[in-house]
Amino acid sequence: MSRTRISARELIGRVFDVGSFVSWDVTPVDVSPDAKYRTELDTAASKSGVDESVITGTAALEGRRVAVIACEFSFLAGSIGVAAAERIVTAIERATAEGLPLLASPTSGGTRMQEGTIAFVQMVKITAAIAAHKTAHLPYLVYLRDPTTGGVFASWGSLGHVTIAEPGALVGFLGPRVYKALYGAEFPAGVQTAENLYRKGVIDGVASVDQLRELVDRALHVLSDPADDTIHIPEREAQDIPDVPAWQSVIASRRADRPGVRQLVRHASSTRVALSGTGQGEVDSTVLLSLARFGGQPCVLFGQDRAGQSALNTMGPAALREARRGMRMAAELRMPLVLVIDTLGAALSQEAEERGLAPEIARCISDLVTLRTSTVSVILGQGTGGGALALLPADRVLAAQNGWLAPLPPEGASAIVHRDTTHAPQMAAAQGIRSVDLLRDGVVDTVIPERPDAALEPVEFSERVGAAIAREIVALRDFADDDRMSSRLARYRTLGFPPA
Repeated sequence: MSRTRISARELIGRVFDVGSFVSWDVTPVDVSPDAKYRTELDTAASKSGVDESVITGTAALEGRRVAVIACEFSFLAGSIGVAAAERIVTAIERATAEGLPLLASPTSGGTRMQEGTIAFVQMVKITAAIAAHKTAHLPYLVYLRDPTTGGVFASWGSLGHVTIAEPGALVGFLGPRVYKALYGAEFPAGVQTAENLYRKGVIDGVASVDQLRELVDRALHVLSDPADDTIHIPEREAQDIPDVPAWQSVIASRRADRPGVRQLVRHASSTRVALSGTGQGEVDSTVLLSLARFGGQPCVLFGQDRAGQSALNTMGPAALREARRGMRMAAELRMPLVLVIDTLGAALSQEAEERGLAPEIARCISDLVTLRTSTVSVILGQGTGGGALALLPADRVLAAQNGWLAPLPPEGASAIVHRDTTHAPQMAAAQGIRSVDLLRDGVVDTVIPERPDAALEPVEFSERVGAAIAREIVALRDFADDDRMSSRLARYRTLGFPPA
């Protein structure tokens, strides 16, 4: 079924402030086309109304300057040759030099076949320019239009901090027509669609052009706009945590109605943009990755989602790879990273072992302790095993009053020590897993009160946690990266030793 494709200029007109677009384009470089190719270029220009397969420039979104690169499919199927690649790279380099966020919207059949291999290798210089833009800690957003295939999808179309696609868009590496010509069969239906790639964790979402303006605005509010220090953040309350048995906290943390990371985002964040998956074809329903603002403070948020967990569905290696995506994003954008711990344990299965669960825990810990941006971890509920430890070693560690941290669930510890599970309450007490024990031992810095149980005050509790996160983000601004990292590492170097 045919569909109406939105042009590059129409896209820009519908996403950005009216009349704000300023072109950066100059006459395309001369690629010395032969007569046949020259005719094709002239015909394409006449048909499309543009002089190449891509237009670039700057536009405003709610007054905010943004660099724009948009493909025009009606010009030789949006294909990228030397001239188009030079235009793209020049725009990326200018955006980087001017410190602008960049929105790229490819729609392309890939490499321009009329120019052959020399066109093909242009994807390297485009990718290098995008890498330099991200190294400069500038946001890169991608909106994939129908269709986006070939080298374009396999280079600058797949490097966004946030990647969204047009509903129903054909998105894939090898176009279906080429596949059929090479292999004599149709490509499997439903694979190369925006919706399928979203479900599989390759892209972050699917949105229409009419939804794109608000989505880009929200993303840039977190990624580009400065922290808003005019928002009042409640002062830290006095630590008045009741001395209740550890087992009572364990029971409270397991309540089905206890608020988790989704309630935290809903009730305590002013702006949020949900992300999805690892970007590498994996997604895990037990975790949540998002851009967010708490008390006016922007951050990358990664949390274990109690709503997606069950005894038969615990966090696997993909969840930890998604956490590491969040760490990379925070580092690239120099944004605070907030990690929420609330897990009944990592997956115990053949699949988890064979897909590298333990190595992913190790890599998460390694990446987190060496991350050069500020980090805040929150033990919101259950903190069981390596899946919890992977998100723990932050600059500041907070714990909800009934949050806890243990190498195994107390029943598991009891099974090892007592050969039964009936001693779980005693093991919980003996192992020092409570928030007050963690505070005493230097594992956490602050305990967030529950009055008396988060399940009985989900909104107020979530707001309290959000305020605590915002306070820590603000406080961590006063430390240089090297000082923060030295303090972070020193904490774990001396943990467990009696005070001098």
